[in-house]
Amino acid sequence: MGPNTPRRISTVTSENVLISSVTLACRFMLFSVILQEWLEAADSRAELFRYLKEQVPQIFCLKKESSPQEEEELMQSRLFLPLECFLFGEDPQEGLEKLKQGSTSSQLCGRVFKEGETVYSCRDCAIDPTCVLCMDCFQDSVHKGHRYKMHASSGGGFCDCGDIEAWKIGPCCSKHDPGSYSCTLKNMSPPEIYGRAERLFRILLHYVTDFLVWEENLELSAELQPRTKDNAYYCVLYNDEHHSYDHVIYTLQRSVNCDQAEAQTHTGRRAVKRGTLRSCQQARDLIRVNTSPLRVEILHAAVMAHQTFVLRLGPWFQKVISYSGAAILITILAFCQVALETNADGDQPCLISRLMLNDGRMYKGARKIVHELVFCSMLMETEFKKLFAIEFTKYYKQLQKDFIIDDHERSISITALSVQIFTVPTLARQLIEEGNVIKVIVGTVMELLREHLDNNNRFFFLGYNSDKFSRIQIIFHDLRYILISKPSVWTEELRREFLEGFKVFLGLLKCMQGMEEVKRQFGQHIAVEPEWEAGFSLQIQLRHILAMFQDWCSSDDEILLLAFEECHKVLMQCNNQSFHREATNYYMLKHILHVCPYKVSQEPVSIHLPISRLLAGLYVLLCRTGAERFDHTLLAEHPLRCVVLAAQVSAEMWRRNGLSLVSQVYYYQDVKCRDEMYDKDILMLQIAASKMDPNHFLMLVLLRFELFDYFKGSMNKDQWNRLTEEMLYLLIVIIGERYVPGISHVTKEDVTMREVIHLLCIEPMAHSSLVKGLPENESHETGLETVITKVATFKKPGVSGHGLYGVKKERLVDFNPFFYHYSRSQHSKAEESQKKRRTHEGHDKALCPPVPPAFCPAFSSIVRLLSCDIIIHILRHTLQRAAEDRATHWTEAMIQRVFFSFMKPIYHNSQSYKLFCFCGFCDINVCFVLPGIGSEHGKSVFLLLSKIKAVPSLEAQKDMVKWVLQVEQGIVLRSVTDLLLFQSVQDKEKAERKRKAEAAKLHRQKIMAQMSTMQKNFIESNKMLYDNMPETGTQGGDCAMEHRELCVAIGPHRGSSPAEREVLTCILCQEEQEVAAQAPAMVLTACVQRSTVLTQCRGRIPTNRADGTGTSYPLFMPPELAVGTHTGSCGHVMHATCWQKYFEAVQNMTRNRLHAELIIDLENGEYLCPLCKSLCNTVVPLIPFERLMFNYNLNSLRLVVFRRKFSDSIVEMLVVCATTVHRVGLQTAPNEQCPRVPLMAWNTCAFTIQAIGTLLLAFIYKLFFLLNGVRVVCFCQVGLVLSIPALYQEEAVDLQPSAVSSAYNHLHILHLVTMAQMLQVLLSSTGTNHNTIHPGSLTEGPLIPDVSGISVAERVKRGIEPFLRCAALFFNCLTGVQPPEELFSTAGQMEALCSYLALPSNVFQLFQEHREAVTPLWCGSPAVTKALKGKNPTVRYPRRRNRLIDLPEDYSALLNQASHFQCPNSTDDDRKHPTLCLFCGAMLCSQSSCCLSQLDGEDVGACTAHAATCGAGVGMFLRIRECEIVLMASRTRGSTYPAPYLDDYGETDPHLGRGNPLHICPERYRKLNQLWQQHCILEEIARSLEVVNVMFAFEWQML
Repeated sequence: MGPNTPRRISTVTSENVLISSVTLACRFMLFSVILQEWLEAADSRAELFRYLKEQVPQIFCLKKESSPQEEEELMQSRLFLPLECFLFGEDPQEGLEKLKQGSTSSQLCGRVFKEGETVYSCRDCAIDPTCVLCMDCFQDSVHKGHRYKMHASSGGGFCDCGDIEAWKIGPCCSKHDPGSYSCTLKNMSPPEIYGRAERLFRILLHYVTDFLVWEENLELSAELQPRTKDNAYYCVLYNDEHHSYDHVIYTLQRSVNCDQAEAQTHTGRRAVKRGTLRSCQQARDLIRVNTSPLRVEILHAAVMAHQTFVLRLGPWFQKVISYSGAAILITILAFCQVALETNADGDQPCLISRLMLNDGRMYKGARKIVHELVFCSMLMETEFKKLFAIEFTKYYKQLQKDFIIDDHERSISITALSVQIFTVPTLARQLIEEGNVIKVIVGTVMELLREHLDNNNRFFFLGYNSDKFSRIQIIFHDLRYILISKPSVWTEELRREFLEGFKVFLGLLKCMQGMEEVKRQFGQHIAVEPEWEAGFSLQIQLRHILAMFQDWCSSDDEILLLAFEECHKVLMQCNNQSFHREATNYYMLKHILHVCPYKVSQEPVSIHLPISRLLAGLYVLLCRTGAERFDHTLLAEHPLRCVVLAAQVSAEMWRRNGLSLVSQVYYYQDVKCRDEMYDKDILMLQIAASKMDPNHFLMLVLLRFELFDYFKGSMNKDQWNRLTEEMLYLLIVIIGERYVPGISHVTKEDVTMREVIHLLCIEPMAHSSLVKGLPENESHETGLETVITKVATFKKPGVSGHGLYGVKKERLVDFNPFFYHYSRSQHSKAEESQKKRRTHEGHDKALCPPVPPAFCPAFSSIVRLLSCDIIIHILRHTLQRAAEDRATHWTEAMIQRVFFSFMKPIYHNSQSYKLFCFCGFCDINVCFVLPGIGSEHGKSVFLLLSKIKAVPSLEAQKDMVKWVLQVEQGIVLRSVTDLLLFQSVQDKEKAERKRKAEAAKLHRQKIMAQMSTMQKNFIESNKMLYDNMPETGTQGGDCAMEHRELCVAIGPHRGSSPAEREVLTCILCQEEQEVAAQAPAMVLTACVQRSTVLTQCRGRIPTNRADGTGTSYPLFMPPELAVGTHTGSCGHVMHATCWQKYFEAVQNMTRNRLHAELIIDLENGEYLCPLCKSLCNTVVPLIPFERLMFNYNLNSLRLVVFRRKFSDSIVEMLVVCATTVHRVGLQTAPNEQCPRVPLMAWNTCAFTIQAIGTLLLAFIYKLFFLLNGVRVVCFCQVGLVLSIPALYQEEAVDLQPSAVSSAYNHLHILHLVTMAQMLQVLLSSTGTNHNTIHPGSLTEGPLIPDVSGISVAERVKRGIEPFLRCAALFFNCLTGVQPPEELFSTAGQMEALCSYLALPSNVFQLFQEHREAVTPLWCGSPAVTKALKGKNPTVRYPRRRNRLIDLPEDYSALLNQASHFQCPNSTDDDRKHPTLCLFCGAMLCSQSSCCLSQLDGEDVGACTAHAATCGAGVGMFLRIRECEIVLMASRTRGSTYPAPYLDDYGETDPHLGRGNPLHICPERYRKLNQLWQQHCILEEIARSLEVVNVMFAFEWQML
């Protein structure tokens, strides 16, 4: 069960005691008699126990009901205060102040990390990755400006600030400067205080230890036995990690008859029932029946009381030890000496060892107390840390055995402390010398894995326990910790113990050598896939350990030689080596090979060869001393078998062996394993090739590839072609791959640089992709940062995606198409990419091999492979089969590999061209007619090439063939000077072609300019022809004036609507239809949702109910816009009938889909747009513009309005839309007859227009810029159509206003509303400077008359401009009148708005025109009177434009904020998930049972409850420790979204997996803000869920 830490009452954690000093002094006098008895008693233990047995039961567990505060006060005053008085011998505060004088604080921080807490590691200064800092120390350290990483702690560690062995520079922050702590520890301890501390700690530590490992649940010891034993018992439940949280709650409800709220409090170790022994036994039996094997015990009340007090003593110990000044020196010294002392006989372990050995039997809360005590005492001082490490190593095997059978995670196991002691370099050396910790660790692993050994003493993991095996693998971490820092100075003791441990380690590798052999399956497919994951898991764990052992050996020549000999000795002893078979002679071209027969395809073979690979690594380190006495044929045998196995799997010869073998070969060559598997096998083959006769080596390769007979002329088989490809590829790799330190003179930086180049030759990659493609060292570093700027250029990301690195053009010469770390798919992609690049640059497609570095002297003889008989025979044989042009005898890949082998040797034929040679030809006089072969053979090869050139199937290789033939004909130059001259000629030709192209371009431009001039001259000379042409625009100025006059959207002078017909295409049936009033309805997909985007009072959402009991009426939107109803559309049009059929089909199909209900809610009428998959829940019918036609006469102006009635289809869709708006907006059941239906249509129209106006102002600043009017016209027409009947319809009479009266009415209403808006602006204005008050803020106070008229006019103008913008949008979408050009710009819009809305440019003139109608009514209004007197708070206009909260630029600031977050409803130490609301900035505790609340009778998490009040159900939260955005739209629907924080490489870091420093990206945060402002959160969630295609819903309501 997750939250199983017992609830702990908060204790005093600082030196400031909660009780006042006066009270303490009085109580000190009361306890003086008791303290005197304790001090003078011969047996202080008996006196103290006598006091505890009386006081402890009275405070804990004897009362049925006791508040935590009462227990806390009694415990402080009656238990801890006497103990502190005994410790100091006086008033604790006075004694503490005396000790503080002249003392210094500890240099070490020692902050213990909780699970999930953010920690920092400096990549530049840390000795190893385990050296970390807490947030506070990191912020005050020099490492903040370095390359650092941050990640979430798994718990159990502590801050390394102040540890000089953990950091290269800057070991201390400003708070923990080095003091005189370690050198004055004993000198600063007053004898009398130290004596009392030692006596007190000895008694209390025995007391704590006895009760933490107590096994007698019903009885106490004689010293603590109460005088009268009560019949009071507790049934105690111990949670574990196997049972779920809900399961335990359900069991408790059934067993002890408690409600759910009470059951939720029973976490960790809790008493679930108090009563008699019989009743507690019944409760125990019921719990065991329901939740077997949950641990349930019955404890006597007195036992329970003492155990509870023991749990409180742990924090008290920490408080006493953490006292600043000299007290910490005294308490640590006394505590550690008592904890580490043994009894006189020595037959019992010390107290700290007893606690460690019983760690697996303790519950979680007790373990945490013990671990924290160790952190704050043993690990804070070097000498005691050493003694503790010795004790830990002494019982290491038993501790690991207990951990294996434990059900808790390693973070709360005592074994997790190994990282604190094994990673200290000096301590690790000492443990090797004195305790041979390497032997102890490896021996522990061997003992735990012994059950998996077969008869041949090799591991066989059939039917293994995965949980147990994963725990065993954790032990390898300790071995890596020990080896993480190699010694700079070797002592004889260190050499002896290291070699002893190395021999034991070789014993482990011996059990892995040849394990899990596979044999090719014939006939039928394998029935059961064998277990293979365990073997590779071991290999992955040993990957860095093997490299560390080699690194240690390389630091001392004596150790290196002894380790190599021991490794070779063990390799010869392995019983899976087939060295004792009878050897056979094999003949080819007069060469004889004497070797044992073996076929990979017929006999068992293993992919696990750790000893062979370790030997190869040691050989490269030892090659300077030589190792010639070994049989290299035997050493190369098994690595060659492994490579052949991978080749045969690639050739699909092992298909019947299933996917398990394919997976093994994949990991064999994958970046996670290849450096200690595939790469070491290649290395061993290179060693053999350098020492063996080249013809013999090639014959051995042909034999193991089973191609020996094939190249002797046997019949061809399809699989032989694939095997030939793999064999030629292996030869290319052996000869050409030299980027290994020791094989050639290269550095690790050169190796990394080459890896990066080849990864980027596939495609441009992000930094994280490059890191994944590179091998990590033991410090989890790839070295990418040191080389990336040398080989690649960086392209910054946009508002989406991530930054990409592209390889520099000058580095493309290092590209090798047969790079040995390419997979088959990567090889194809890289080759295709580079051929496209060369074609684009105008080059041929021949991909020449790069110039490699020269071999080291010990490996220079590898190049002899290219001058031997067998290689020429292989190449000629392959080309001859291709020349025959028989498709079954060859493949294009074979020929490509042959050409690749040819190209570089052909480059040069003299020793003078050593700089350009490829395969070590610097030591051989190379020409294509190779020495010792004869010119006839060379000529025959070129004849074959001439034939191959004409083969149609090799069209893709024609450039390579052409190049080789040109060399033979002497076209390729033979000297460096000639080569440079040839390149110079090519460059001149390119420059000449470029010059000609530019000249042609200039010539064309000149001709076009001449033609333009001639055209102008012709127009000037024939001007009369153009003047006589009919043109409607001759009166340009008059027409402009007329156009300006017609740009009026309202009133009797309204301009005309667009006359063109509107014909749209249905996205479903693709048929066109005109939008007409009497035509079948065309509908827009739309989504209606509640919104708080415009709210001026976030967090206060009024209730709207259909029964009229709500707090606001939907017709009159309150000025604070607490919540509104927004209607949006993606703009896709359908026939109403097509939509109805589609909607029915969606409902029927969704019910049959398992996960579809997670995306759309059928009950709420949701569906996805057929075209763009936007989430929708209604449709809006399209209605044409209301057209007006003006007839101008001399004496009158007649206005003609075309009135229409709508078809039944349009009316039906209007009802559908309005009903949805009513249902969603008021959160009520659908009701077409409700009088609020038309009012809610007006409501959503008004709110949507305001939202669009605010959005345009916030992001575009142009009113009609890129505005899709069809989106808004629907909303407006819904309000218009549904509102007019409500205003003009009576039961018996259908009144329709005339056209002229309707126009004047509209204008008059606009005037009145505009004046009302101006009055609101005036009433919300105060005498305060306008610039100092935020728009939209609530203001109080009367209107001050002493304000200048200019200031008032400016305020009114600024306040009503948003209203006028919304009115312009409304009437534009209603009438379709074209707005003036000024409204398409960003400046001077006020005058244009007034003109477009038929308002006077000076809006104050409206009050003069309507004074008689307005003054009596408005001046006598009580609301106006109260506003003038400042009694009512008003909203300042213009309203505040909402946006997401401001986030800090550095993400570590957010992490710091989260680290100080305290859940208001919890006091335990369980990991919390601090979550930040981006709407209002509230910090919440998400996904935690402590913050559950009720929402409409349902339990919901803190985020869900907050979203209901802050965003009307919509939420946008930043989970700080996970570094991801959570979008929420309802209780059951949500999704994650990338956080707007990027690292220096333009990538996000979800869950802080990479740990790079993060900084905010303003563009991405602006996009998030726009996502919210555009009401697209719901749509984004739906799209995300559609892509993820989840099978089971996440409980978003519990977030």
